[in-house]
Amino acid sequence: MSLAAATAAAVVLGILLAPLARRAVNDLTLPLDYSGVIRQQAAEKHLDAALVAAVIYTETKFDPRTSSAGAEGLMQLMPQTAEYLARRSGARDFTLRDLGTPAVNIAYGSYYLRYLLDEYHGSLVLALAAYNGGEGNVDRWVSEARAQGHRLRISDIPFPETRAYVEDVLQARGDYRRTYATQLGYG
Repeated sequence: MSLAAATAAAVVLGILLAPLARRAVNDLTLPLDYSGVIRQQAAEKHLDAALVAAVIYTETKFDPRTSSAGAEGLMQLMPQTAEYLARRSGARDFTLRDLGTPAVNIAYGSYYLRYLLDEYHGSLVLALAAYNGGEGNVDRWVSEARAQGHRLRISDIPFPETRAYVEDVLQARGDYRRTYATQLGYG
């Protein structure tokens, strides 16, 4: 085989394998599982599907597990939060074991995101901070910022973990929008 033929074959092979290579890299660096459930729950709760995926990624990298603090499943819901959400949403047959089921966990996590966005008048930063650091803490931080004459900014969040969490979710949201536009229903 001539050098020109070998080069042409390599180019064609590269073109054919590029989508597979891109997918393999995405699966490792920015995984996306349960895209149908994410799209459905995002639509039902009037959320950005990339936001739901970003929260899952930031919480668990799509590896459902129980945290050292006791948070459960893909979206890392605390049992008491899940029980509150179940009562609030009118669920009749909810048990804590259900949080291990990805579809149920994503439904409750999405419900919680919607609830927090409503509580904080659409502020994504405050909702994400509350998702990670708790509503009581966020309410206190907002009051302290107001007393100083400004709105709470990401840089004002006193918990380094929560501050990093908000930044990470916002970054991942953009990454999911760019990388998985079709799977998440953007085009």
